[in-house]
Amino acid sequence: MQQPERILIVDDEVEILRTLEPALRAVGYYVRFGETGLEALNLVANEMVDCVLLDLGLPDVDGVEVIRRIREWSVVPILIITAREGLDAKIEALDAGADDYVNKPFDLRELLARLRVALRHNARRSEEGTGPTRFDDLVIDFAQRAVTLRGELVQLTQREYQLLKLMATHAGQIVTHKQVLEGVWGGDHKSDAQAVRVLMGQLRHKIETDPVRPKLLLTETGLGYRMRAAK
Repeated sequence: MQQPERILIVDDEVEILRTLEPALRAVGYYVRFGETGLEALNLVANEMVDCVLLDLGLPDVDGVEVIRRIREWSVVPILIITAREGLDAKIEALDAGADDYVNKPFDLRELLARLRVALRHNARRSEEGTGPTRFDDLVIDFAQRAVTLRGELVQLTQREYQLLKLMATHAGQIVTHKQVLEGVWGGDHKSDAQAVRVLMGQLRHKIETDPVRPKLLLTETGLGYRMRAAK
């Protein structure tokens, strides 16, 4: 019998725990919870965890610092649940290594959907290299470094391929401009957000049916981009 996926909730709001714990258990997840950043670090370090639902406003260690510390040794998916307003806080959390975020107050259905995406991404990461990844008519074979669209080979430049690979391996998750710069240009300071937009435009023209209204490589205004998750 398959073991239930293990979700760690880290939040000091009692009402959040009262809402989330029974909802997650009802759909088959095993739930652990903590109220502080130090508890989160201890649980991730010492127990098997498949995903962390993390509040940023913790009473001891700021949530962004918790993300940074976890990322020093773990790739466990981290889904932020936050009441912080503004793009800066979200960008900071994503750049620190969070996989996605949901604003408080949140719709439980949206949270569960984003949780499923994070868990699927984690499963794909562990299986990377076992075979091609399909996004409808687009197929990416990482082992062969080959991209086909409706059965036809797509010719990509090195940076276009690196961008597509970055987006595909984080499908369903937000990838910030900074993460693209580091992943494609290696943090080259001569490149900037405009260079990212130009490169994204080039890639869309090669793989989107309508590059002006993309359905695969989506823009997250002010944050970066999200590739629609593979089915």
